[in-house]
Amino acid sequence: MMMRRRRMSQILLTRISGGKCYRTRPRVDSLPAVPGRKSDTLSGHGDLERRTHTPNEMIPLKDDNPTRTFALVNWALIALNVAVFFYQASLPPHAAKAFLIANATVPMRIPAFLAGELGFKVAFYPIFTSMFLHGGLMHLLGNMLFLYVFGDNVEDYFGHAGYLIFYLFCGVGSGLIHSLFNLHSSLPAIGASGAISGVMGAYLILFPRAKVLMLFFIFLIPIPAVFVLGYWFVLQFLSGIGEFGAAATGGVAWWAHIGGFLMGMAVALVVKRD
Repeated sequence: MMMRRRRMSQILLTRISGGKCYRTRPRVDSLPAVPGRKSDTLSGHGDLERRTHTPNEMIPLKDDNPTRTFALVNWALIALNVAVFFYQASLPPHAAKAFLIANATVPMRIPAFLAGELGFKVAFYPIFTSMFLHGGLMHLLGNMLFLYVFGDNVEDYFGHAGYLIFYLFCGVGSGLIHSLFNLHSSLPAIGASGAISGVMGAYLILFPRAKVLMLFFIFLIPIPAVFVLGYWFVLQFLSGIGEFGAAATGGVAWWAHIGGFLMGMAVALVVKRD
């Protein structure tokens, strides 16, 4: 059994590093905030599912929703994501590729685990670690911008410990949902936006009337959060439905966004105080 698991691990790594995921013509699509779509290339890597909120035409800058407490956990999460990114960047190319493969969510590891060909840690631990990995500077900055704008108020509402548990819950849950919709995919998925989507879903429920200051080209426009986040979710859902059943070729992990957002909404609805 041990030899069989080791052989399966080698097969998975070979498929990921030698097959679709690291081709000579990389393609990684980044999801803009609202609206439109932008393509980007992941330096040194090929096809990859990215959980990202990279802005394009409209960029959220801040909200008009003051907090009562300092967002300690939210800033710590931002700092941790930045620290992990710079650690990734400091690695030699071969080591960086191995680090990504080991810590990214790879959906096909779950059926391999159920078949007894992989251990639990190899199959499921990366669902946690992948939410702290990013595929490039713009990938990181886009996700951290959304976390900065929306995370502090959700932390203020849930409390520091509650917010941390909520964030990790949405991150792991969105990774599982992504894997469920792409069960036989060997493409690694990375990014914090499954968890951040949960934060956004909670924000929509808790603060629907708060104004979000959006940068639209050269104009600053305050827009109620219910419209900003509602429109963002509709884009995710339509994109996810549009690619449902298609072969995974790398790009945006739509169902991680959709699942995380719905999980955040559900938790906020349960705990919301009248």
